[in-house]
Order: sequence, then C-alpha cells, then structure tokens
Amino acid sequence: MKARRFAWLALLCLTWIATSAGCGYHTAGHAVQLPENVKTIAVPAFVNETTTYRIEQWLTASVVREFTTRTHYHILNDPGEAADATLRGTVVSASSTPLTYNSATGQAASVLVVVSMRVELTDRQGKVLYQNPSYLFREQYEVSQDLTSFFEEDSPAFRRLSQDFARTLVSNILEGF
Repeated sequence: MKARRFAWLALLCLTWIATSAGCGYHTAGHAVQLPENVKTIAVPAFVNETTTYRIEQWLTASVVREFTTRTHYHILNDPGEAADATLRGTVVSASSTPLTYNSATGQAASVLVVVSMRVELTDRQGKVLYQNPSYLFREQYEVSQDLTSFFEEDSPAFRRLSQDFARTLVSNILEGF
C-alpha cells in the first residue's frame, strides 16, 4: 500500500515537472506590440521629397492595403480626432540606376530601383510607438531590347517595391522590431 502511494506520488510529480517545463519555443509573428487602446490608425498620404512621379501614392496605398488585409485595425486617411495613432511616411530618395549593359548596343539591359523612406507611428499624445528613419528598398528589372514590345518598366518596379515595403513595415510595427 505504501509502495503504491509512493509510486502514485512519484508519477504525479513527474507529470507536473514534464508539463510545467516547456521547451521555450513559441510561434513567431503573432505578438502585436501596439497598445491595446489603438483600434484606429490614420495613414495620411506620404510626403514625397523626390521627383519620382506618384511614388508616395503607391507606397501609401500599399501600406493601407497591407494593414487592411492583415490586421483588425480600422484605417483612416485623415489624422483627426478619430484616430488612436497616426502613421506618417516620407519618401526621402528614389533612383533608377543601370546595372548591366547590352554589349552589342551599349544600352541598359537591367536597372536597379532604390527607394529610401522614413516612417513614424505616434499615438494621440504624440508618443512615438514605432519609427524607422532609414528604410531602404531595392527592386531590379530587365529592360526590353525589342523596340516593338518595349514598355516602361520602372512604374511596375516601383509598385512591386511598394508592396515589399508595406509588408515589411506592417510586420515591423506588429512585431515591435
């Protein structure tokens, strides 16, 4: 009887140790770092300090789309009283630079598009919830050598870059990086 009670107690202790000693792993990407009182985020049009046409519109639209599809936050355009937080962005620089050249014609064969951004998310009182003054994104594209089917590829490259930027920005804000 005493041996049975001891075995039962030992089994109970081992079970408790096994269940309480977790391995320390957890699912990544699910830790929302914004305060619980933030339910509405204003994303006014980003500021464009470059000469690249509409780049701020593509970036703003991509960020709004990413927040809308990936989060439960209500997104506004106007940073008025209804917004619990405001995300402001500035396009600091945008450039397109030839990477490779066609040896026969001397024309560019591929181009690298580079965009530099700064963003800041603040609450109603102006407290900074997230900021990154130096986002840098690149997108490469091939230049068509066939003049009959040629079209300007830099606009689609800027759109793809803006989607990458939006995915990264929203992930960084949600995960607190």
